[in-house]
Amino acid sequence: MSKIKEILRLKYRNQLSNRQIQTMTGVSRNSVANYIKSYIGLSSSLEKVLALNDSDLEQLFHPSKPSMPKKLNMIHPDWNDVHEELSKKGMTRLLLWQECKEKQPSLYSYSQFNRYYKKFIKTINPSMRQVHYSGDKLFIDYSGVTMPITNQQTGEVSKAQIFVTVLGASGYTFVHATGTQSTKHFIESHVQAFSFYGGVPNILVPDNLKAAVISHKKGVVRLNDSYKDMATHYGVAVEPARPYRPQDKSKVELGVKAIQRWILMKLRHHTFFSVDELNQQINLLIDGYNNKIIRRLGKSRTELFETLDKPLLHPLRANQYIFKEFKRATVGIDYHVELDGSGYSVPYIHLGKKVDMTYSSTSVVISLDGETIAHHPKLLQKYYDSTMLEHMPTEHQYQYEKWNPKRILNWANSIGANTTALMESIMQNRSHPTRGYKSCMAILSFSKTYGNIALEAVSAVALEVNSYKVSSIESMLKTKSYLLHNQHQSANNSYMNNHENIRGSEYYSQQTKKINEETN
Repeated sequence: MSKIKEILRLKYRNQLSNRQIQTMTGVSRNSVANYIKSYIGLSSSLEKVLALNDSDLEQLFHPSKPSMPKKLNMIHPDWNDVHEELSKKGMTRLLLWQECKEKQPSLYSYSQFNRYYKKFIKTINPSMRQVHYSGDKLFIDYSGVTMPITNQQTGEVSKAQIFVTVLGASGYTFVHATGTQSTKHFIESHVQAFSFYGGVPNILVPDNLKAAVISHKKGVVRLNDSYKDMATHYGVAVEPARPYRPQDKSKVELGVKAIQRWILMKLRHHTFFSVDELNQQINLLIDGYNNKIIRRLGKSRTELFETLDKPLLHPLRANQYIFKEFKRATVGIDYHVELDGSGYSVPYIHLGKKVDMTYSSTSVVISLDGETIAHHPKLLQKYYDSTMLEHMPTEHQYQYEKWNPKRILNWANSIGANTTALMESIMQNRSHPTRGYKSCMAILSFSKTYGNIALEAVSAVALEVNSYKVSSIESMLKTKSYLLHNQHQSANNSYMNNHENIRGSEYYSQQTKKINEETN
C-alpha cells in the first residue's frame, strides 16, 4: 500500500496523532503534516483518494514541475584554458568568471560557471583534476617496479630502484635509476632532478621513506638530517605526504604508473650491465613521454611546463649540493673524536663535550653549539688520525716538536732489531704523532725498568702475535710470559733445531739467566 494512503487511513479512520503515524510508518512528522495539508486542499472525499492507483495518487500529491525551456546555442568558455589559468597563483574562479563575462556579456551566472567547471573536471585524468599552483610543488616517489642489473663478471642480478618526480601544475616528469633507496642515492636523484628542471620548486612532497623522514606523527615531521641539509642548500621547503593518505601524492602515484607503462615496460627485454646504461635508455624515452599530447587538455606536459612551471621555478644555486652526513660524538681524553675508525682533533679545552660532526667524502666539520671549532680533510683510510698542532696542550706541542720518528728509531736501534721493527709498526698503524709517539716512548721506557734484553725479547713476541698495546707489552714483561712463548715455539719446531739460524733452548736458558742478573 502507498505510504500516502496509509497515512490518510491512520489519520482519519483510526484517529491517530502525527507522532503515532510517524512511529508506525517511518515517515517524519513534518512529511505527515504536509500530506494531510495537501489532502485538505484537494476538497475530495477520503474514499475517492484511497481508490486511486499509486501513479495517480503520486501525481496528485507530487505534481511534476513544468520543464524549463533549454537555452539555445549556449556559449561555454574554453575549459582547458580555464583550468590552466586557475593553476596560476593568485587566480580565483570569481576573477576568471568576471573576465569571461566582460568578453561574453551573455555568459551565465557565476554559480552556473562553477557547476559546469566541476563537470569538466570529472572528464579529465584524475592526476590533472586537482589544481596545483605553477612552480609550487614537486611530488616524489619510487616505482614499485624495479629494473634488473646484471654483473658481467659474476652474473649476479641486482635491482635498480626507479626514482620519479612530477611537477604539480604541468605534470612534467623526471625519472632516474639508482642502485638503492639509501639517503645518499635519494639525494643524488634530487640533485639530478633539479638540474633536469633547470630550477627548484617551493615545496618538495616526498613519501615517508626513511631517506627523507625519520618520523611523521600527529602532524609533527622530523626530517632526515642529510635531506634537511639538502633542502636548506636549495632553499626549498619539505612537506611530506601524510601517512596512509595516497591522495596527498596522487599526482606522482599516477605518474609512476604511467612511467611503468611507457618506459619500464619498453625496456623489460633489455639486459643492463650498469645503472648508468639504464639511465641512458631512460633519458631517450622520457622526452617522448613528456612530449605526448594529453588528450583532454590538448597540450603536452612539456608545453605546460614551459608556460606554467618553468617561469616560476627558483633558480639553481651555482654550487651543486654535496652529500653530507651527520653524527653526534663526545670528545675523548686525547681531544679527538672518532669517525669511521679514524680520529679528528678539536681544541683540547673541549674534552668530554658533545659535538656535532658534519662530513662529506672530502671534509669533516666539527661544531659546538652551532659554532665551528675544527675543520679537517676526510681521511680515506681507516685507523689514521688527523691532528692539528694548535689543538694540543702546550706540553703535547713541545712533545710533538721534540720527538720525531728518527729520534724514536735511534733509541729503538740501541736496544735491538726487534724493538726497532715494533716501533716502526706502531708508527705505521698510528699515523697521528701524539698517539703513536706516546705509545713508542712508553714502551721504550720499559728498558729502564726491565732491561734492553727483556724488551728486545718481548718485542719479538709482540711482532709475532701482532700485539702493539702498551698494556700487553708491560704485562709480558712483568709476568715473563714471553719466555714460555719462546720455549713453546721452540718445542713445536724441534725438527728444525739443527738449522744454523735456530737458537735452541740452551740460548733461551742463557737469556733468562742474563735477564735475572740484570733485574737483581
